[in-house]
Amino acid sequence: MTGAQAPLARLVAGPTASASTTPGLAVPDAPDSAVPDAPDSAVFEASDPALPDASVAVPDASEAAVSEVAARRAGAARRAVTARRAAGWVRGNLGLVVAGLIVVLVLGWAAVPSLVASGDPLTGVPAQKFQGPSTEHWFGTDRLGRDLYTRVVHAAGLSLSATVFAVLLGLVVGALIGLVAGTAGGVVDTVLSRVVDVLLSIPELLVSLALVTVLGVGTRNVAIAVGVALIARFARVMRAEVLRVRNAPYVEAAFASGVRWHTVLFRHVLRNAYGPVAALAAIEFGVAVLAVAALSFLGYGAVPPTPEWGSLIAEGRNYLATAWWLTTLPGLVIIALVLATQRIARAIHKDNAR
Repeated sequence: MTGAQAPLARLVAGPTASASTTPGLAVPDAPDSAVPDAPDSAVFEASDPALPDASVAVPDASEAAVSEVAARRAGAARRAVTARRAAGWVRGNLGLVVAGLIVVLVLGWAAVPSLVASGDPLTGVPAQKFQGPSTEHWFGTDRLGRDLYTRVVHAAGLSLSATVFAVLLGLVVGALIGLVAGTAGGVVDTVLSRVVDVLLSIPELLVSLALVTVLGVGTRNVAIAVGVALIARFARVMRAEVLRVRNAPYVEAAFASGVRWHTVLFRHVLRNAYGPVAALAAIEFGVAVLAVAALSFLGYGAVPPTPEWGSLIAEGRNYLATAWWLTTLPGLVIIALVLATQRIARAIHKDNAR
């Protein structure tokens, strides 16, 4: 072995080989049991990605506290921006907000009248008759000593149920007539359009009076009569929207693709034509409130002493000079509800026009 190869041989042989070649020094081989095994938790590969790197700095408590404070400030800033935007929207749409509150209040009267006015609307104290509005009786009392506010609240359920039924009847039947007329065209469209024109030429209240005279007295008959009178308006608007949508490219593509006509009718035509009809429904809700109240005022509604808005005004018309609140305050409730629904209908129409 040359001089250059000797160090290389010692390096390859390792420490054991070096010790054994040293003269006069014998190193015994250590048994396996003499070297204690390291626990598994202590043995790890430095390159194992599952183990934490010792070079990564763990944030201390002060840095975590600073991060938490920053997150809280960011959340507070976002909430402040949202609150400012909401306040700006309310200031810009104050009339719409007031209208919504009025509608919600009246709906609450109709849904839970006993919670809002716990008194009995049918009985009163004769000794307290014709008392004006006060903290005890907000709307005063009538000729039998009954609390007028309680009667107005309990009358909301009957009046609004008749109104909702009338609007739904006119909406469903009128929308179907307009949908069929606008889609079918030809003779069908001509016949249905002429019938709608005849109904539109007659005032709605006159149509309602004629129908309720045939049907008889009662809140349900009043609702049916008012609903039939509203059909023509919904049919005319729906037909116009269907004629506008029918020639759209996506409708023609659906027909060209072999889609069935009733699927195109409800999935494509009706889906894109209901916006103006929904706005009209909000408008006609106020009209229906007036029509139901008018027929009830004329005596075609609920039989007394059941309270209804129109009948309440009719009961107080004989005492208008001495007890103005009997007609004025129920009338103001009707006016407020009608104006509120008109304001909401305008907002819906603007949203559809965008």
